[in-house]
Amino acid sequence: MHFQIGQLYHIYNQGNNRQPIYFHRNNYLFFLEKIKTHIMPYCDILAWCLMPNHFHLMVLVNELQAEIAYHSPSSTLSRTRSADTRTDTLQKSIGILLSSYTRAINKQQKTSGSLFRSETKAECITCSDGVAPSFINTNNGTIFLPETPERQYPQICYSYILNNPMAARLVKKASDWEFSSARDIVGLRNGTLINRKVIEEYGMVF
Repeated sequence: MHFQIGQLYHIYNQGNNRQPIYFHRNNYLFFLEKIKTHIMPYCDILAWCLMPNHFHLMVLVNELQAEIAYHSPSSTLSRTRSADTRTDTLQKSIGILLSSYTRAINKQQKTSGSLFRSETKAECITCSDGVAPSFINTNNGTIFLPETPERQYPQICYSYILNNPMAARLVKKASDWEFSSARDIVGLRNGTLINRKVIEEYGMVF
C-alpha cells in the first residue's frame, strides 16, 4: 500500500478464502472501535461498510505518521487494559488493526491462522496519474468509469460502498444495514466515524 496526503482511497479486504470475519454483532462493534484507534488518527472517513466477510473504507489521508494509543497486548474482545502510545505509519497501523482483530477472533472461535487475505487493497480514487482504476466490478456487473476518474470516481465509489449490503441482498434498503455509514448519512443514527464536512466538500450525495 502506498498513500499520499490529500488523496482519497478505497481500502478493503476480505476473509481468507472468503470466510466470515464477523460472527456476532459485538465483533462488528469491536472492529469499528479498532478503526477509530488505527485509522482515524491518519484519515477522515467518508464512508464505511462492514459486510459478513469483507469491509470497505473510503478515506481522505491527512497524515502518513501519527501517534497511536495502544492497549496492552490482549486477544480479548474487550478494552480493559491501560494504553501506551507510539508513532506508526498508516500502512503499519492498518496491519496492526487486522492482526489484533484476528487474534481476538481466533481466541473467540477457538481457531488459528490467517483471518484476512494477505494483501489489503488501497486504491487511490482521486489520483490523476493512472493509479485510479478505469473500472470496478460489482455484484451487478462491471462499471466503466469516466475519463476523469479523479473527479467522478469518488462519487461512484462512495455509492458503491454504501449500497453494498443491498447489492448483496442482505437488506432491501442500504440504510437498513446496521454496519454501514448509510444510516448516519440519512439521519437514522449520529455516528462519529464519518466526517460530514469533508463529505460535503467533496460533493458526495447518497
